[in-house]
Formats: sequence, C-alpha cells, structure tokens
Amino acid sequence: MTDSSQMVGVQAEPIISNKRIRIAVALVYFSMGLCFASWASRIPEIKTMLHLSDAMFGTILFALPVGQFLMMPVSGKLVTRFGSRAVMLISIPLYTLCLLSIGMVREGWQLAVALFAFGLSGNACNISINTQGIQTERLYERPIMASFHGGWSLAGFTGALIGLAMINLKAPPFWHFLVVILMVWAILWFNKPFLNRGKVGSNASEPKRRFFSKPDSVLVQLGVIGFCSMASEGAMFDWSGIYFKDVVKAPDSLVILGYTSFMIMMATGRFVADYFIGKIGRKLLLQICGVMISTGLFTSVFFPYLIPSTLAFMLVGLGVSSIVPTVYSAAGRHSKVPPGIALATVSSVSFLGFLMGPPLIGYIAEAAGLRYSFAVIGVFGIGISLMVSRIKALQNEA
Repeated sequence: MTDSSQMVGVQAEPIISNKRIRIAVALVYFSMGLCFASWASRIPEIKTMLHLSDAMFGTILFALPVGQFLMMPVSGKLVTRFGSRAVMLISIPLYTLCLLSIGMVREGWQLAVALFAFGLSGNACNISINTQGIQTERLYERPIMASFHGGWSLAGFTGALIGLAMINLKAPPFWHFLVVILMVWAILWFNKPFLNRGKVGSNASEPKRRFFSKPDSVLVQLGVIGFCSMASEGAMFDWSGIYFKDVVKAPDSLVILGYTSFMIMMATGRFVADYFIGKIGRKLLLQICGVMISTGLFTSVFFPYLIPSTLAFMLVGLGVSSIVPTVYSAAGRHSKVPPGIALATVSSVSFLGFLMGPPLIGYIAEAAGLRYSFAVIGVFGIGISLMVSRIKALQNEA
C-alpha cells in the first residue's frame, strides 16, 4: 500500500518544463491585461452614457485605485501565507465578475461601486501574478520579468481591437465583457496545472513583521519611480480615448487609436526590455524611458492633431513599458523582505500614481482644459530620469 501510494503521489506531481511554466504564467498576465483593456476600451462610451462631466468622471475613477490601494497589505499577506497560485486562482475569477458588473451600471454611483470592487480583486491578481513572475524568473536565473508584462500589454492591444470591433458592431459593454470573461476562464482552466505551486519568501528563520511596520527605504524609492510611471499609465488608460475625442477631434471610429497606439508600443517595449537591460543596464534604460514619457506627452500637448498625437502616444507607451517590470523585479530580489510583501510595498507607493493621476487630469481639465492636464503629467517623466540616478539599488544592476 505504501509503495503504491508513493507511486500515485509521484504521478500526481509530474515534472513540468520551465518553458511550459513560463508560457502558463505569461498567459495569466495576458488574461488580466485583457480584462483591464476591455474596461479601458469602453470608457468614452460609458462616460457619455452616464452623462458625466470631466470632474465628476475623474472623481468616480478614484474608486478603482482606492480599492487597489486598500487591498495591497492584505494581498501581500495572503500571497506570503497561502502562495501566489492559490490566491490567483480565486482572485482572477472574481476580477472577471467585477468587470461584468461594470457593464451593468446605469448610474454614476453604480460605476464607482463596480470600479471599487474591480480594484480590490485586481490588486489581489496583481500581487499574486507578479509573485508568479518572480518565481519563474528565478527558474531562468536571468531577466524575463519584462516579457511577462509584455504579455499584459499585448492583451491590452488585443483588448483594444476587440473593443473596437464590439463598438462597431454596436454591442453593449455587458455582452462585450461577457465574451472576454469566457476567454479568460478558458485560458485559466487550461493553464492551471502548470503554474508555480511553491511559496516564495516564507522563510521560517525570518523574524515576524508587524502588519503596519516601517517600510524598507529601498522599496519606497523603487515605489516612487513606479508612482511616476503609473501616473502616466493611468492618464493613458483612462483619458487617451477622451483626449482623442475632445482635443484631437478624431472621428468616432478612430477615437480608440490613441489608446491602441500606446498599448502597441508598450507591449513592444516590454518584449525587448530584458535584452536592453543586459546591454545598457537598468539605470540608463529607466532614464531613457523617463525622457520618452515627457517627450511624448508634451508633443501631444503642442501638436494635438491625429498623426502627431498618435506618434506621441506611441512614444509614451515605449517609455512606460520597462519601468514597472523593472522596479517589480528589483523589489522581488530584495533580500530583506519576502517577495509578496516587497511587491505590496512597491505597489502601495506606485499605485498612488493611479490613485492621483486620472482624477488630477479630470480636475485640471475642468479648470483649464485637457491639454494642460496632460502637460502636468508629462513632468513625471522628467522626475523618473532624475530619481533613477539617486537610487543605489539600481546603479550596479545590469
């Protein structure tokens, strides 16, 4: 009995190749990106349908990052205790159901509630998925984190195309989101057996940390860089379609062009970022990315026309592409803090950019116009370039 039980145990845990694990993790990144892109692609229509002003819409957008921010310490603890795989297999289905609820809203307050729930579940997905990415990167012993985020961005491009098709087919957001949910569930079901099963960073010899303890200074510094990048990303995710509609005056069929061009270059940049990290190092790459963000946003402000703005948004996408995966990878390798906690710390600071960026744009747009608000966000790219040179954790990493 003992021998047969052991044999059954061996058969139940087959050896999985690193390549198959990497594919499974990449597809999970893709699934989450597809959900977010589906919401982003219908933002202009939902804003118009609910008859919301720029300032009111900006206020409602607060709900999503608030949900993310409040869930961060909880997500880190859950991932450290139960493992990233277990948390992810629960949080992703919840994330898709929250997306579906967005497609059912009829009032502004309903959208705020739906976005808050979307943020709560989304953060649990974010921390667990990125911990899976760190686990897989350790199997390869070389930088591959940016390629996972490339999968997320590729999903953004795919989601934008699906959104464009659904808009042209006059499909309501609810049915659009339902199709996406079925796709995500299928991806998750077929790749579930190949995800990492271990817990990372739960070292028994490590002293227990208080729930609200003083954050590590290196992680806070990395988070500040992420803050500036995510403020820029948030501007593009939530306002690029509205910018093309109200400022660029693009035809209705091309309103989504700005968001699509941004996502194309964001995905492209993430698939090549690991190569350039090996060539020029993380410090120089992040400095170049900061310059590209500012240049792109300022170009769209000074030349608010279809072609220049499309090219400008592509430059912004290329600029933000490498920043978040680079700081997440650096946080995950930090020796003093478990990866789940480290990612939660960096995300807590970084997602303040998502928290502040989109609403800030709404308030400035209400007072002075949308072009001025994009110019303010453009300053964050310059801030990234200046701060990277002062952070020692990135100076000696290649």
